[in-house]
Amino acid sequence: MNEGAAQAGSMKHCSIHWFRKGLRLHDNPALLAAMRDSRQLYPIFILDPWFPKNMRVSVNRWRFLVESLRDLDESLKKLNSRLFVVRGRPMEVFPGLFKEWKVTRLTFEIDTEPYSRQRDAEVVRLAAEHGVEVIQKVSNTLYDTDRIIAENNDKVPLTYVRLQTLVAELGPPKRPVPAPTLENLKDCRTPCGDNHDAEYGIPTLEELGQDPTQAGPHLYPGGESEALGRLDLHMNRTAWVCNFQKPQTEPNSLSPSTTVLSPHLKFGCLSVRTFWWRLADVYQGQRKHSSPPVSLHGQLLWSELSRMEGTPVCLQVDWDDNPEHLRAWREGRTGYPFIDAIMTQLRTEGWIHHLARHAVACFLTRGDLWISWEEGQKVFEELLLDADWSLNAGNWQWLSASAFFHQFFRVYSPVAFGKKTDKDGEYIKKYLPFLRQFPAAYIYEPWKAPRSMQEQAGCVIGRDYPKPIVVHEVVSKRNVERMKAAYARRS
Repeated sequence: MNEGAAQAGSMKHCSIHWFRKGLRLHDNPALLAAMRDSRQLYPIFILDPWFPKNMRVSVNRWRFLVESLRDLDESLKKLNSRLFVVRGRPMEVFPGLFKEWKVTRLTFEIDTEPYSRQRDAEVVRLAAEHGVEVIQKVSNTLYDTDRIIAENNDKVPLTYVRLQTLVAELGPPKRPVPAPTLENLKDCRTPCGDNHDAEYGIPTLEELGQDPTQAGPHLYPGGESEALGRLDLHMNRTAWVCNFQKPQTEPNSLSPSTTVLSPHLKFGCLSVRTFWWRLADVYQGQRKHSSPPVSLHGQLLWSELSRMEGTPVCLQVDWDDNPEHLRAWREGRTGYPFIDAIMTQLRTEGWIHHLARHAVACFLTRGDLWISWEEGQKVFEELLLDADWSLNAGNWQWLSASAFFHQFFRVYSPVAFGKKTDKDGEYIKKYLPFLRQFPAAYIYEPWKAPRSMQEQAGCVIGRDYPKPIVVHEVVSKRNVERMKAAYARRS
């Protein structure tokens, strides 16, 4: 071997690719960067013990994560690689890994959340101390959000219309990069010992402090394979995709009236750019299709807006502190069947329709219970499979009229709103089966049924199911006045 070739060989990297939210092989430019000019590749996921000990996360969401990691490991096996699940805090485990594996390069996907930016800055500093090159790539969002902010005179766009104007100037998002193949790894290997599963294996729910028997029905499995299969299923429904308009979907349909791809987008099992371009391909072949903000493209742009760092200051509201009402809302015991059915679906299945989220969020905050949106945010953060810090915070601020949205006088009725799409209350009967025998005329307001009818239905209100904890017609009017006063103080 000549001297130049010897030097070229010695320049080969030992790379770590750090999986965080992008739990996939497709459209993962940081993973491809880790493979380039590398002799060794270590794909890792860091299981930080702080999270299961300090964050309230439902067993359903932990199950989704475990399934996603297992699927990722199986996909890596097909490339003669493996996933290394490392236990410990990133700041503590990286120095040891850098030394033990003689690492020269670290790659990962850019994360826009504030706490993630702080963590990543620390990791970059640590890598520099150990002489490790760091490569970060945009693929968790449609666009480089820093560039959008720069294009907007270094300010976060605070309206959807402004975001649309900016992205129209930037053009469509970058196309997704292909998934790696064996060809990408022909000169690169992943060193795996015989004790790999014992030392770096996928965690069990028990290891995460969860009881598997407490998990709800297995309706939405996790993992890239599941995500791509679900995407294919929906993209083959060409007419449905083209006619999709978010406001016209049903919050209380017995099977989801939307894609339920949000958990896969949250964990990065599905690339948002892949979703965008698959939609674009469907639209291109049709003469007519819906447009943003109500189209599926429009929903992806809403997500992009929520992920911009720099939320405006929220309206200061004198929310009530009422633990009993908060508990009743969380546990589905408000006495309003539509609200309670939604919260029951959330607790058991980990997903609810976006309009159902609107209804229960309005009920908790400005509509009825006058409890802070931050309390609702915590509950959703725990129970939703697709809980995303930025989206969750933005949506709660929106729905409580604390920021972004200011038409506080538009209040969702906990009775009339559900009736619009499900007058017979089939959704309520599914999630609150003890109300099943009530006739349609009373299913949304069972407290109005005569006592004899309640007894015949096998559910006496106030004994077997609670009376409404507030009178909507009274408190909603009072709360509009309270919100009006809060806006007056701000001005």
